[in-house]
Amino acid sequence: MSSTRETLGKVLPSGVDKDKQAPPEDPGRPTVLAPTMKHLEPAHWRDMMSYLAEHHATLCRQWFEKLEPETLDGGLLRIRAATSIQQRYLQRQCREPFREAAQAITGALVAVEFVNPPTGKASSTNGTSTNGVSKNGEADGPLEDHTVLSPDYSFENFVRGPNNDLAYAAAKAVADQPGEAYNPLFIHGGVGLGKTHLLQAICQQVLNHNPEAQIVFVSCDAFSNQFIDCVQAGEMKAFQDRYRHVDILVIDDIHFLASRERTQEEFFHTFNFLHGLGKQIVLSSDAAPHEIPDLEERLVSRFSWGLVAGVSRPSFETRLAILQAKSELRSMGLSQEILSFIAKRVDTNARELEGAINTLQGHLKLNHAELNLDTVRKALGEPPAPRTNRVTLDRIIDAVTTFYSVKLQDLQSKRRHKSVTEPRQICMWLARKHTQFSLEEIGGYFGGRDHTTVMHSIKTVDSRSSTEDNYARIIDQLDSQVADEVFA
Repeated sequence: MSSTRETLGKVLPSGVDKDKQAPPEDPGRPTVLAPTMKHLEPAHWRDMMSYLAEHHATLCRQWFEKLEPETLDGGLLRIRAATSIQQRYLQRQCREPFREAAQAITGALVAVEFVNPPTGKASSTNGTSTNGVSKNGEADGPLEDHTVLSPDYSFENFVRGPNNDLAYAAAKAVADQPGEAYNPLFIHGGVGLGKTHLLQAICQQVLNHNPEAQIVFVSCDAFSNQFIDCVQAGEMKAFQDRYRHVDILVIDDIHFLASRERTQEEFFHTFNFLHGLGKQIVLSSDAAPHEIPDLEERLVSRFSWGLVAGVSRPSFETRLAILQAKSELRSMGLSQEILSFIAKRVDTNARELEGAINTLQGHLKLNHAELNLDTVRKALGEPPAPRTNRVTLDRIIDAVTTFYSVKLQDLQSKRRHKSVTEPRQICMWLARKHTQFSLEEIGGYFGGRDHTTVMHSIKTVDSRSSTEDNYARIIDQLDSQVADEVFA
């Protein structure tokens, strides 16, 4: 931010044209003289935080409590962040709301700048390239990128569960020993399941241990666009210097390399260069390497050199824990009853769970409503009426237990006698075919079994159906019975 300030009595916020400022008689904007004090009054700071909570609720985070106002001099309010990552995030994402709050509370035209601890300097990137700018803070021309690390996406804020435990443990190991634990680390899974969170958490932990680490965190789309721009501008050396002189290269959504032959060629050489030097490579994708269409076989092979870890849909317990963590991050204080209601209603991914929290937070702010189940129902909308043509797990269990003359308790027990394992496997097969439950949820319902047991059961039913005629008739009968009852 420029240090040049207006010297005629009033101080304009950075980036505001003096000729466009509101006239003195406009009561809608602050036009008083800038404060002369060197520090913001504690009461003003508290009022600023209250203003942000009132007008920008979804922006506020629990870690805002660690922010401290340093100086208010010449119309510039400097706010010190607790970490460099927080400083860069605030500078890129939160400057305007804080400026608005400062002007509303002080009644002066105040600009805001966030500074690094402990020196109080407004900084660039501490030697990293995590936000796509050069060390001096200037844009890198064709290499400019707008990726910025979010303090929300730390390991401490990541909720572990059966759906992501391997990916979490691998990411943690990579962050502790870059280039040694798993190289490359390849994390794959659907939208909103925590892949980007883990990638950012790796970067943040490495930077916390070594602020001078050279890290490039970029989306695959940005990588491809930068490559094309540099080819057209004749600046391939700049491109290679950026991506081949780093300690850690992190690329999100690497599946977008598919069908881009020239970009795949360049990434192949970049990968080999970095891997040969023992530099850490971390990649994410919506599919496992061998499932990415139109990806060169040599890249598929290299992506599998280290560890390939998948993430899947979270179970109810994991969804509940995610909601708990996100509500605490926003200091919302939601009850278990409310959290359970949301976890049951939203069963897809963490991103939609966060969207539900944001919707609820916005509704409460606009309507000044109390936190209870009724207001939550109103904010999120009542769940749709139960579908009469939907197969339920209870219907499946009733059909199978009646046919085999067994009890549900038997299916949920640890017994492995054929009289129990056969109906149990068929229940799992039908549940997977007709319901939206994940493998983990199905296994958990039938005695706390893991997803591999469910997969084995499904394969067993498929295999026996293809080779045993009598068994196949039983499966067809139960399958038809469950489906026919839906439309009866």
